[in-house]
Amino acid sequence: MTRPFSRLAFVLAGVALATTGAIAAQDNPMVGGAAMYPSKNIVQNAVNSKDHTTLVAAVKAAGLVDTLSGPGPFTVFAPTNAAFAKLPAGTVEALVKPENKAKLTGILTYHVIAGRISAADIAAKAKAHGGKASYKTVAGGTLTFAKKGNGWQVWDAKGGHANITIPNVYQSNGVIHVIDTV
Repeated sequence: MTRPFSRLAFVLAGVALATTGAIAAQDNPMVGGAAMYPSKNIVQNAVNSKDHTTLVAAVKAAGLVDTLSGPGPFTVFAPTNAAFAKLPAGTVEALVKPENKAKLTGILTYHVIAGRISAADIAAKAKAHGGKASYKTVAGGTLTFAKKGNGWQVWDAKGGHANITIPNVYQSNGVIHVIDTV
């Protein structure tokens, strides 16, 4: 009679371990082949992502490392290397030149919102506002979000748009949402 109970205890222990593993995986999502740790700041995590080397180089060239390493909180819409590759040839190389620092800073801060905004926050705001949510960027522009399929799409004021490909990558000083277009 103790055997069925010990099997049940073993099965329940296995379920508990599997659940704990799933929660840990959510806490440390993989981005660019690297785990993202909520105990690290935005820059500390971004430098480990193979998909964000162009973004990290741009942040360094713009002099934003200290800011994005600071207390925040910040919400960053982080374009991948593939997103930067969609730009016309030579664009990134020109932007990271010292004489273009102000322009580069403006572009990068257009991808940042003050505060910690999760996908659930975007969804709640969109639900309350007819299906769209808008937020002011640090650069002073507006990003507008709307549901597209199972995910979210974000538009800038000029009509450019990107898809959020990995939402809710939590950091010690904010949250990153990976996007597929600059």
